[in-house]
Amino acid sequence: MCGIIGVIHAQPSETSAARELHEALYLLQHRGQDACGIATCGPRGKIYQCKGNGLASKVFRDDGGRVADLPGWMGIGHLRYPTAGSSANAEAQPFYVNSPYGICFSVNGMLINARKLRDFLDYEAHRHINTESDSELMLNIFANELNETGKARVNDKDIFAALTKMYDRCEGGWACTAMLAGFGLIGFRDSYGIRPLVLGSRPAENGAGMDYMMASESVALKFLGYTSIVDILPGQGVIIQRGAKPVFYQIQRQILYAPDIFEYVYFARPDSIIDSISVARSRENMGVKLANKIRSSLTPSELASIDVVIPIPETATTSAQRVSKTLKKPWAQGFVKNRYVFRTFIMPGQRAREKGVRRKLNAMEEQFAGKTVLLVDDSIVRGTTSREIVLMAREAGAKAVYMASCAPPITNAHIYGIDLASSSELIAHHRDADAIASMIGAEKVIYQDLDDLKAACAEAVIPGAAPRPNQEFEVGVFCGKYVTPVDEDYLVHLEQVRGESRKLKVVESAREAVANGSAGQEEFNIATKGAQVNREGKVVAATSPSRSRRDRAPVNGVAEVVLGGIIGGDRNGRMAAGSEGEEKEPKDRQDVSLHNLNDD
Repeated sequence: MCGIIGVIHAQPSETSAARELHEALYLLQHRGQDACGIATCGPRGKIYQCKGNGLASKVFRDDGGRVADLPGWMGIGHLRYPTAGSSANAEAQPFYVNSPYGICFSVNGMLINARKLRDFLDYEAHRHINTESDSELMLNIFANELNETGKARVNDKDIFAALTKMYDRCEGGWACTAMLAGFGLIGFRDSYGIRPLVLGSRPAENGAGMDYMMASESVALKFLGYTSIVDILPGQGVIIQRGAKPVFYQIQRQILYAPDIFEYVYFARPDSIIDSISVARSRENMGVKLANKIRSSLTPSELASIDVVIPIPETATTSAQRVSKTLKKPWAQGFVKNRYVFRTFIMPGQRAREKGVRRKLNAMEEQFAGKTVLLVDDSIVRGTTSREIVLMAREAGAKAVYMASCAPPITNAHIYGIDLASSSELIAHHRDADAIASMIGAEKVIYQDLDDLKAACAEAVIPGAAPRPNQEFEVGVFCGKYVTPVDEDYLVHLEQVRGESRKLKVVESAREAVANGSAGQEEFNIATKGAQVNREGKVVAATSPSRSRRDRAPVNGVAEVVLGGIIGGDRNGRMAAGSEGEEKEPKDRQDVSLHNLNDD
């Protein structure tokens, strides 16, 4: 789940596109805290970019000093949320290719046929892929199709034709803002409507014409003065040239209109409207329906014993207020949140996540002491956060703790760009509510029903918007039924990729535990023997030497390399620490592209 933005100004003399993109990054920072970047197009079609790992305040400096070095009348921006795979600097977006014409992509989504696309680009299109990112694959598929025109200059029809061929090859869920050097902006969305994308306009400040902006959420457009906001529809694309009206085209027929329901449960800002559905209103509805489920799940004496309803900040706050009102129970803010700590369910290692919860939240004893509390959270993923929160509530004096989740049990992996966890790590994987309650130390755990969750969102259509009959949502994480066809081999592959991306961090965490004298047997085995990933994607102690990268098939007849040296060793070929025979990926690297302002 990432954030994407695109801006184009009507006047060629306007050079402030980067300032607007930078502002929008802060408005959408919740969509991605792993990396961010901006690419702009200036005079004579020259591309400027600045990107790297970290928050916008780090990449562009607290004072936004780097923005001044990004001139141009149009540009695109990106915020990366960690997905399956690496998190190196090289995978910060936007991505750029110089041929043909100079193209930049910012993508929110994930491709489920990435291996097939990589083989096509290698063996048929002969295009080099420098990262593990699906977004770079999509960019090169599009570039290859657009190159087939053989023209010195392309037009709208050529671009839409290339996008049509790209859609025929790519499978998954995505939304994208793209920029063709000197030409204009492009926006498009997958045929199922899984990932969001909106478009708005406003009169140009310094002359005639209209400025346009695209983004993942409407809140960015509204804050910056853009109005007439519309959703890019499933399978739809739009091209905007400077000073011209947007040109819409149905790239591929709308197969379904099924936005990812996790947008409403957790990711989107409450003041956003996504696909004509109010995020805030949907969360209010979730609270009402969850209250009804709580009432039917608890005995009259259990329900009567509840003294206070307390939300787990921040996403669940709106829903908890409705639970409180519907059940006629007092509401209290029992936890104080430290806003400068990252989300704990994406932290590597169990102990790190447990410590992260304590850094993130602090319980107010006066709200818990001697009380039976009903905690309301947006969802329960691994259970690490929930277990620690229940413990914190008891340490603060709670005599009994009930836990309620606005989302149903998460039992399956997310395959469209949210790296929640491997299936084997999900607490609800092959466990019922009673077993989960026992694991997290609560009296009971009450989950929202899936049908109620879907209804809560479908009923939150904004005034004036026509409700879509039989509104569908992407809910595969709850039931294993994804809106796109998914091959079983891909799910196994995804678990392996997620495990591999965590392996080095797990080894480092295990070694730290050994050094601190707090390691369990499994951590000791990982620290001494190295780690491997099993079929379920779980990182476990190694039982045999890991396969070296030098044993892998060569690319273009040579060993796998990155700019500056062979992957996994220094220039003298020495192996990095880890399991025997295993080569170590570089922790940090920067891709090579023109005018990259984040190399220092």
